[in-house]
Amino acid sequence: MKNIKIFAFILFAATGLLSCKKSYVIGGSLFKANVNMTTYDYLKTNHTFDTLVIMIDKMQLKNDVNSSGTFFALTNYSIHNFLIAKQTQLQFQLNDENFKLKFDSLDFTSLKDSLRAYMFKEKYTRDNLNQTGVYATTLDGEKRLINLRATTDYTSSIFTTDPQYIYLTKVVPLTPGGPVPVDITGVQQVDPSQLLTTLCQTTGIITTTGVLHVLSNSHTFTYFDDTFN
Repeated sequence: MKNIKIFAFILFAATGLLSCKKSYVIGGSLFKANVNMTTYDYLKTNHTFDTLVIMIDKMQLKNDVNSSGTFFALTNYSIHNFLIAKQTQLQFQLNDENFKLKFDSLDFTSLKDSLRAYMFKEKYTRDNLNQTGVYATTLDGEKRLINLRATTDYTSSIFTTDPQYIYLTKVVPLTPGGPVPVDITGVQQVDPSQLLTTLCQTTGIITTTGVLHVLSNSHTFTYFDDTFN
């Protein structure tokens, strides 16, 4: 009986992973890929994006979100990470370790393009990505690498191939003010330290207006904590 239970568990795990061939949820349950609502409305229904929705409203970017073929959504944690990193920078600049930065005090106008850097005109899904990826142009005109990366988290012999996750990468200059690549070939030749890479914890949510991927909670909005001095 014990062996039967073990076999049943392995079969269940295999079925679950293989069923999410096109979409993955890391650290959670499988989701319904197609939702009958716009990307903005979907974000409003999920408390994971409460702060993001407030930011979208303050920046008046609802139409941009819904007109995007692909949007890499930020969770509340990602925006909180930015707030803390920005606060730390200002504490140093003001020489005041007690300085507190409130969310409502952010300059949302200046951050508008930073949020548009997570939006793309084209639709990018697991079906049209590979490990080389695409060096795509965001709605604010910057470039981001979008690609698949295989994971070795699952080592069981029942899997013939390793699952692949979608990653979003910002390429930064090797030296401040220096050039960044303009095409995928240039990206492949940069120093690894120039690649600020974030895993998507949820991928392949298909709304009535586009594709939604959700960045890891550890990501910091604008990659600020990785780039400020």
